[in-house]
Amino acid sequence: MNTSEFKTKDTPVDYNIVESKIKESGISGIGRATIRELVKLVNEIEKDSGKKFIRMEMGVPGIETSRIGLDAEIESLHKGVSSKYVLIDGIPELKKEASRFAKLFMNIDVNAECCVPTVGSMQGSFAAFMLLSKYMKGKDTTLFIDPGFPVQKQQHHALGIKYEAFDVYDYRGEKLKDKIESYLKKGNISSIVYSNPNNPSWICLTEAELKIIGDLANQYDVIVVEDLAYFAMDFRSDLSKPGVPPYQPTVARYTDNYFLMVSSSKIFSYAGQRIAMAILSNKLFHRRFPGLAENYRTEFFGYTLIYRILYSLTAGTSHSAQYGLTAMLKAVNDGIYNFVEATREYGEKARIMKKLFTDNGFQIVYDKDIDKPLADGFYFTFAYPGFTGEQLLERMLYYGISAIALSITGSERTEGLRACVSLVMRNQFPELEARLKKFHEHYK
Repeated sequence: MNTSEFKTKDTPVDYNIVESKIKESGISGIGRATIRELVKLVNEIEKDSGKKFIRMEMGVPGIETSRIGLDAEIESLHKGVSSKYVLIDGIPELKKEASRFAKLFMNIDVNAECCVPTVGSMQGSFAAFMLLSKYMKGKDTTLFIDPGFPVQKQQHHALGIKYEAFDVYDYRGEKLKDKIESYLKKGNISSIVYSNPNNPSWICLTEAELKIIGDLANQYDVIVVEDLAYFAMDFRSDLSKPGVPPYQPTVARYTDNYFLMVSSSKIFSYAGQRIAMAILSNKLFHRRFPGLAENYRTEFFGYTLIYRILYSLTAGTSHSAQYGLTAMLKAVNDGIYNFVEATREYGEKARIMKKLFTDNGFQIVYDKDIDKPLADGFYFTFAYPGFTGEQLLERMLYYGISAIALSITGSERTEGLRACVSLVMRNQFPELEARLKKFHEHYK
């Protein structure tokens, strides 16, 4: 459809406003815009048009924070923690509960000292990349199992770290071993990075696949950075009961070369407080790497993370937020609070929304976990015949629907977009359906 023909269409958001705001944004190629650039653009379109968008571009929690965490944080503030510098490696109570959480929900034994709070997993990954790019001479390149969180590559650019990547969709199961090993054989890979469940595709790596990754990490002595931002959100299994299988799938059961990131943003809707946990194996935490001494004046991995890197970045994590997270972790560890039940709403909304899309001519891009239907969760991916993802993203703006292009996530499925369900309220479903129907009428 050419531009002049498109202008005649009765779009839900005024064509001229959207067109002018896109031009004013200065973004070269809206389809390649970063998440934050899209947020700013959509905010401006909403303001000038008076039309509320169906917002699916940003992974923001859509559930209230538990009072357990809020009350504990408020109490800590009343006790005066805001006037005191926090321990860089975290308050003892939080480290203890994080260690318990690792055992009860992942079935791994990790000492409390190896559980370190970070300013969100964003800082956790930044610190990990600073460390892993220098821990062993000759290993200076990260391997991303894509698609993945775009900002982690942005962090690599900021730090000047090299990386390689591949889209995992065509390399599931046993195929994964040969694909990863083809990179590791070069000898330059320092670490393997992925999220599980995956942002943006919502692929969930199986235990067998995690064992492959763990075995290869052992064989080639590389570190695995496992991003567990969506912990226990594969709702096809009940992962909510402390100390009772099944447990959250993790590479940590197959290797000691692991650096886990457990964010509080999604599982506890604690995003505004910017706190997460970096959990390292006991062996890795105390392991000595001569390559570290040149840059950090110490060979010990865990010590370097805390007293050389985190100290130089922020000298610790919010004092009061640590008490809030401690209380929530203790509540779930004690079986008082079921955090998975609270997040299950995301899966229910995804199931409904995916049907609204497929009923109106759209297709789900990442639709399988090997031979099983993909889980319903925080994200899903969609495409429309005849459009690239970047074209579709821009065109959807005229219909009051925002998402991000899969192309910025390392996906090879460049025809698709990633949708986040969290900010879409159930009372918006009729409007979403109406806008999708209008789009389908115009392009079928």
